[in-house]
Amino acid sequence: MQPAKNIFSYRKYWASRFGTAPFLPMSRAEMDALGWDSCDVILVTGDAYVDHPSFAMAIIGRLLEAQGFRVGIISQPDWKSADDFKKLGKPNLFWGVSAGNMDSMINRYTSDRKTRSDDAYTPNAEPGKRPDRAVVVYSQRCREAFPDVPILIGGIEASLRRIAHYDYWSEKVRRSVLVDSKADLLLYGNAERALVEIAHRIARKEPVSEITDVRGTAFMLRKWPEGFAEIDSTDLDRPGRIEPHINPYAEEPAQATTDPGTQPLRFVPKPRLDRSHCAVRLPSYEQVCNDRVLYAHASRVMHLELNPGNARALVQRHGERDVWINPPPIPLTTPEIDGVFDLPYQRIPHPSYQGAKLPAYEMIRFSVNIMRGCFGGCAFCSITEHEGRIIQNRSEESILHEIETIRDTVPGFTGIISDIGGPTANMYRLHCKDPKIESACRKFSCVFPGICKNLNTDHAPLIALYRKARALKGIKKILIGSGVRYDLAVESPEYVKELVTHHVGGYLKIAPEHVAEGPLSKMMKPGIGTYDKFKLLFDKFSKEAGKEQYLIPYFIAAHPGTNDDDMLELALWLKKNGFRLDQVQNFLPSPMALASTMYHSGKNPLSPVTHDSEEVFTAKKAVTRRLHKAFLRYHDPENWPLLREALQRMGRRDLIGNGKHHLVPWFQPAGTGQKSEGARKPEPRPAGGKALARPVGTKTPPRRPLAGKPAGKPAGKRKP
Repeated sequence: MQPAKNIFSYRKYWASRFGTAPFLPMSRAEMDALGWDSCDVILVTGDAYVDHPSFAMAIIGRLLEAQGFRVGIISQPDWKSADDFKKLGKPNLFWGVSAGNMDSMINRYTSDRKTRSDDAYTPNAEPGKRPDRAVVVYSQRCREAFPDVPILIGGIEASLRRIAHYDYWSEKVRRSVLVDSKADLLLYGNAERALVEIAHRIARKEPVSEITDVRGTAFMLRKWPEGFAEIDSTDLDRPGRIEPHINPYAEEPAQATTDPGTQPLRFVPKPRLDRSHCAVRLPSYEQVCNDRVLYAHASRVMHLELNPGNARALVQRHGERDVWINPPPIPLTTPEIDGVFDLPYQRIPHPSYQGAKLPAYEMIRFSVNIMRGCFGGCAFCSITEHEGRIIQNRSEESILHEIETIRDTVPGFTGIISDIGGPTANMYRLHCKDPKIESACRKFSCVFPGICKNLNTDHAPLIALYRKARALKGIKKILIGSGVRYDLAVESPEYVKELVTHHVGGYLKIAPEHVAEGPLSKMMKPGIGTYDKFKLLFDKFSKEAGKEQYLIPYFIAAHPGTNDDDMLELALWLKKNGFRLDQVQNFLPSPMALASTMYHSGKNPLSPVTHDSEEVFTAKKAVTRRLHKAFLRYHDPENWPLLREALQRMGRRDLIGNGKHHLVPWFQPAGTGQKSEGARKPEPRPAGGKALARPVGTKTPPRRPLAGKPAGKPAGKRKP
């Protein structure tokens, strides 16, 4: 992987003479106060503007400001006309459009496709402040407002919809968002490197149509690039019925062929191609719409091309045109990511909100992000597809400086840091032991089915960081709010001891997700035995510290690969271990996640996909999904009629009764269970006993089910 140009090494744009804005302007009055006659870049976002490094628009805006550009923000505009998109005037260089920190469909709808009653990224959590498919709608309004200004789209919604993708809400495969939005460029992943280069090139009057060589971007192909070879994806991962290949190294047969004119087959090696000048052609949008095997194949190939060290460009036909996707961006170095987090954020919402409550901000205002990326590869999560598998770490100095900044400047700080983490709590400075192996690796996960022997799992740098952070003056307590990857934690008992002794506020959240082998194998999660090992360490060190503390496990219902028996097994495990879950949620297929591919196609993309390859059963019927949720809340009388019917159908009447070993009682309290769904027909299963057939939170994608406290303990609330 070749080093990239440092994002802070560019010569600043001439407008840097205006200096740093207290807040990036959201009105003409603010622009006038800054002495601006226009904005060079205008960012449009579906979130409220919070000038904090946990909000993408703040990072992008401050980074462009540091390059010398004048940046304005249009936050949550009225999308029903172009009027709101004209309020800051015409941008001199380009529009930057994002749906916000979440995909707009996940933000607006539950896993049952019901409209959410609140929006954590809106003042006072008011719903309805962003449209469905916000990137497409905002782009159309930007084009309507000023037709000749280039449009760059980015953020998680654009990133995860960069190729043809299954859309859960419309229950169909949709085109790349680049096609529907008619944007000039799509920037995917953590886009700082690409954005800085593109901004300076546009500022130098380079036509946006000619900016086609930037990693981490996608565009509509106008002309096949010179010197690039095309590889058909079906030659890499054959999706049809597989015929045995002739062994090219086998000795030639001694007998003469029946046809004297036929010559024996000889192996002719293909010329070695430069990966940096190869493009893999995926099946077209029309093909993946009509063939679920080809859809699963395309998804698998796309995921195999996510390592920036060896990824090739991807190209996919949409109608008469091609969408070209350049390889992923080179990860930021530690000095670069330090520079991003050291920009002059105010760390509070824009003053125009006049003190309104922003739930997403309340959750993170005293937290510190120490790294990016995740090599876990969980099939239901989209972090890897967006941020990548390579961990990008901040330095200790930068992290400690941010904690001191919070202590000294953020209103309401009481001495408690709510989190030091990232997509996970404990991947800080974990990496492949050999950079050459890392650059060549094409595995979906570094920790499944077991921890890779080449992965460094030393938690010593994280332990040292915790200790230094605790020692800062004015810091009373540092909690860990990010999910702990417990299969990594058990590799370092010293880390578990440090965590349990100093950084747990009574409860610690972790995510086993399930207990049955079938669902766990499709989730790419470790077996429940690893959870048991972690719990032993957790309980041991809690006792040694003289603290009463509890693990709070999260679980997913109706994930691909989960049947009724699996959910019953999980319910019995929950009862045995004394867990009563507060709120639960079914699997939500987020765009581009591997589990979403299983949900749509019924195929397992974790292995080569063919018409004969493994089929994955997924509970899709509404009544089945309700049953799977009911198993997670076996203790709720409202669910007892549905569970009794299911247990009788499954031949498990022995679990109905009033004893401790029973799951549900025969009696029904008055006024409960009135919404019984009645008898349910089983979902169709193909021959062989198998049946046809994802987020998170980031910190961003879909919300997971909320696990409750152990029985007898007060139930807590999960953060939004």
